Amino acid sequence: MISESSSSYYNKIRTGSVANCAINCYSPYFGDQEKIFATYWVGLWAILCCISTSMTVSTFFVDMKRFTYPERPIIFLSACYFMVSLGYIIRLIVGHEGVACESGAIRYETTGPAVCTVVFLLIYFFGMASSIWWVILSFTWFLAAGLKWGQEAIASYSQYFHLAAWLIPSVKSIAVLAMSSVDGDPIIGICFVGNQSLDNLRGFVLAPLFVYLIIGTSFLLAGFVSLFRIRNTIKQEGQGTADKLEQLMVRIGVFSVLYTVPATIVISCYFYEQHLRERWEATRTCPCYHNPAAPDYTVFMLKYFMCLVIGTTSGFWIWSGKTLESWRKFFYGKICCKNKDQIRKYSDTSYQPAKTHPLSHV
Repeated sequence: MISESSSSYYNKIRTGSVANCAINCYSPYFGDQEKIFATYWVGLWAILCCISTSMTVSTFFVDMKRFTYPERPIIFLSACYFMVSLGYIIRLIVGHEGVACESGAIRYETTGPAVCTVVFLLIYFFGMASSIWWVILSFTWFLAAGLKWGQEAIASYSQYFHLAAWLIPSVKSIAVLAMSSVDGDPIIGICFVGNQSLDNLRGFVLAPLFVYLIIGTSFLLAGFVSLFRIRNTIKQEGQGTADKLEQLMVRIGVFSVLYTVPATIVISCYFYEQHLRERWEATRTCPCYHNPAAPDYTVFMLKYFMCLVIGTTSGFWIWSGKTLESWRKFFYGKICCKNKDQIRKYSDTSYQPAKTHPLSHV
């Protein structure tokens, strides 16, 4: 901890019940080796997330007809995580002090400088938008599987999906900036909200993520129940499409686990942090504190990992032969040649849009 005498901190900052005491630019709880590892750890997963999500988004632009509702929200979810990864990569390029620090101390209640605000918007705005796109994805699965809505019916509400996915994070981001609540993370050096204020952490981060997870999981479970009912009906009627439906159910199940488990772990890490942070600070500022505690380094590394692994695993949805086929058609059709007969020589099958159940084409 350091005491700041400048007007930007005087009589404003309290750490562990000690007035005019600000946290150093780097976390006082961990040593140099932990700081170096954190930089490389977050940088590695940010780069992997960037590569994976860029491939997913690129595949969408190569073959847009393939990604219709109810699966299209996966593309927007991946695009959001691409932007989140850019925020971490900018921190990697600019450096810890250039983003999160001011006059030797971590940033408190700020809206600047520009690089800090950009990193905040990339990570917070698009991170919250990705959570809403997850809710929309679960909702569209429910409409298709539970209520038997077709692709056109779901797509007719796409403007409302976009309105919710971009407006809600915009309002929250503007509120954070208006309240000058952007602060620095002393562990990995990003600008976010709630790193120094527990009220902001609970109001702007923890509560929204928890609500989004509950709503999305509820729609997901309802959709699974409906899919199982459809599967049983198909088998009882002796139709031959149960195998495709089972494959779809497996893919949805795997993708839902790849999102839900990391999101749950991230929320758990935030709960851990908001519950014990005051004790950590009091232990640091008062060695005689009666109930000492220290943060667990592993929990923080797990949180950063899970924040980025969701974007990395979002590419799971395009890991199939159809993706190779789409890129093969794009390469030979757009780059090498224009003759349809030549394209067919390099393509064993041609894509046909679904004409039956909205889930059967996946």
